[in-house]
Amino acid sequence: MSEITLPHEWEPRDYQQALWRYMHSDRRGKRAIAIWPRRHGKDDVALHYTACAAMERVGVYWHLLPQQNQARKAIWNAVNPHTGRRRIDDAFPKALRETTREDEMFIRFKNGSTWQVIGSDNYDALVGTPPIGVVYSEWALSNPQAWSLTRPILLENGGWAMFITTPRGRNHAKRMFDMAEGSEEWFAELLTSETTGVFTPESLANERAEIVSERGEEDGDAVFEQEYMCSWSASLPGAYYGRIIDQLERDGGITRVPYNPAKQVHTAWDLGAADTCVIWFLQRTATGWAVIDYIANSSTGIDWYVREIQAKPYTYGEHLLPHDADNQNLALPDASSIAATARTLGLRRVRVVPRTSSVANDINEVRKVLPTCVFDQEKCAHGIDALRSYRRVWDEALKAYRDRPLHDWASHPADAFRTFAMGKPVDRDDAPKKPAPERRHAPSRGGWMG
Repeated sequence: MSEITLPHEWEPRDYQQALWRYMHSDRRGKRAIAIWPRRHGKDDVALHYTACAAMERVGVYWHLLPQQNQARKAIWNAVNPHTGRRRIDDAFPKALRETTREDEMFIRFKNGSTWQVIGSDNYDALVGTPPIGVVYSEWALSNPQAWSLTRPILLENGGWAMFITTPRGRNHAKRMFDMAEGSEEWFAELLTSETTGVFTPESLANERAEIVSERGEEDGDAVFEQEYMCSWSASLPGAYYGRIIDQLERDGGITRVPYNPAKQVHTAWDLGAADTCVIWFLQRTATGWAVIDYIANSSTGIDWYVREIQAKPYTYGEHLLPHDADNQNLALPDASSIAATARTLGLRRVRVVPRTSSVANDINEVRKVLPTCVFDQEKCAHGIDALRSYRRVWDEALKAYRDRPLHDWASHPADAFRTFAMGKPVDRDDAPKKPAPERRHAPSRGGWMG
């Protein structure tokens, strides 16, 4: 076999050199976030670096995209227009491989390293195969919980993580970039299409005009600013609540919100697949609602969530569960419903919010109540990101939005908030009073007195 040099028949472009040098640095090269425009070779840099890393240190390597179906289209099956070969074949020459499993998007190399393309929407499935190198592609659209899972693993084994993305509003990617800019342990870089020379000013102007013609002026400008200018300020196109959350932030509605012991705390839930559960904690204020806390987890039984609720120093009002909480759950030992089990475990005032006939009307109810809310910026950070990111499905073939939400990592937090908006929790003191029973008195000696 002839000798193979890595990177294979590829070298970084001028504007890619800083990231490439950092990742190859002996002293650093552990954490990097690159905010680069569309068509600037983010995944190519990541793939070729991973090939080098996998040959230098035997271990498990992942390339994560927001969803599993995206992973196959954007990475595994994607063809490099310059070479006519699959991108994975450019980066990982077949001569280095022992096994290639198409169905699992998995490669085992002859030296023992493995590499796999995975959707971060299924991050729980990754437990048990600790990686030493992870690429988070389209990080701004990915579930931030996936990094929470892998971070301690990489810290323990000295592994590395690379985050590559264009902005999608001021969410977890923005916070990570801001943190990285101020850290000596991170590489952080934001490029724009105006400075890299990949596109001419004329081609950028034409691209903006075409996007606006497809998406309308407001969404079109937002797409262009995010994809080509890497702007954090543009709202996520198609987002249901993005502009409302942005306005709340500007008005000081995302801040520190302490618990008020004089008020009851209500919870609003969503139950998803694989025992995923999201819970918001809210208190009524004089003008609306204080959203003081938030928890989310998966592959955990209902008893865990009840213990978490009971461990908090809150005085509770209602616990609002979604319509499916009344369904029989065969995963529970006695096949009882989630609602019944929550009551058995000690939660009082559990109320199941009935299913409505219109998701669109439910979303409008959320739009009405959101401007009256103030959110705790630290405890609710993940949930706020989800509300910002909850959006309609864009049909690329039809060049139009579909009349339904995109189901991704933001869905469960948004649906839990919908449970709150539709359930309208009631403080005990505000609950409708039952008519007092008619008083009856014992008859007196002189006769009966009612």
